Amino acid sequence: MSNQSQQFPIISIITPSYNQGEFLAETIESVISQAGDFAIEYIIMDGGSTDNSVEIITKYAKRIREGKGPVYCQSITFHWSSNTDKGQTDALAKGFDKASGDVFAWLNSDDTYLPGALQRVTDYFQAHPEVDMLYGDAQYIDAEGRVISQYGTEEFDILRLASANIICQSATFFRSKAFRAVGGLNEKLNFVMDYDLWIRLGKRFICTHFPELLATYRLHESSKTINSDYLIHNSDESLSVTIHHFGWAPLTRVFTSCSIRTQTRLPAFIAQRPFLSLLATIGYTIARSFILNRGAHRNDVRLLTWRNFRKLLKKRLEIMTGH
Repeated sequence: MSNQSQQFPIISIITPSYNQGEFLAETIESVISQAGDFAIEYIIMDGGSTDNSVEIITKYAKRIREGKGPVYCQSITFHWSSNTDKGQTDALAKGFDKASGDVFAWLNSDDTYLPGALQRVTDYFQAHPEVDMLYGDAQYIDAEGRVISQYGTEEFDILRLASANIICQSATFFRSKAFRAVGGLNEKLNFVMDYDLWIRLGKRFICTHFPELLATYRLHESSKTINSDYLIHNSDESLSVTIHHFGWAPLTRVFTSCSIRTQTRLPAFIAQRPFLSLLATIGYTIARSFILNRGAHRNDVRLLTWRNFRKLLKKRLEIMTGH
């Protein structure tokens, strides 16, 4: 990187990639088209894709190396590798080990940054040196890139984070020094490595919500967020992380875990009857909550709201998107 670019903050962005060629070019374009007074260090960690992902990555690497495309920020360095890994967290950890920027972030290979996002992030961090993590707003999009709705971000509250997903990963940025201070990602986690990181950063550093649209979060059939093959493991890991950090199994997270389990394991004659299925889920939730918390937990009183009761009648995707 040139000496001139060293005058500007460097934003290191990691993209873990595996067989997402359908979306990957759009993700890369959203990074390298960012304009402003910062330098980008872009690192793509491909897990040995068998689709056209490597071809796409190679094309962009060559374009940047040979200076054939426009650069709208101070400079862009582009690193990539394609090797079998142990999954997304392993790929991310290896990518962050290579990163040298002042600010870190990761953008999954099906998500995108919105125009101007990195300049707004740069301006905020420069104006607020006390803040070590910021997260903006994001839009849910579908496989074709159509906006579905807005992600339900909220002002930062560590206790609220225990019971609700108020931070969107694709719109989150953190100082590299804070990331390293908390030990980076927990490589034992496969699904909620981001949630675990937010908690550890939130307990030691100043984290803040930045109420501007910064990114998109794509929902599609193979997404870990909604794919039925992943849902049980995802919800159980989330619950386990919450208990580990807060010593509490919030009703909302217990209900999510129990709901997914009952939907996949109930006999057909019950599962096909919504009222019976709901009763089974509620009963399972109450019983499991009492077991995990060794009785009723006082913090659960805060969760007994009309808003949460309404969620009992909705499917996971409806809860996420507000539809």
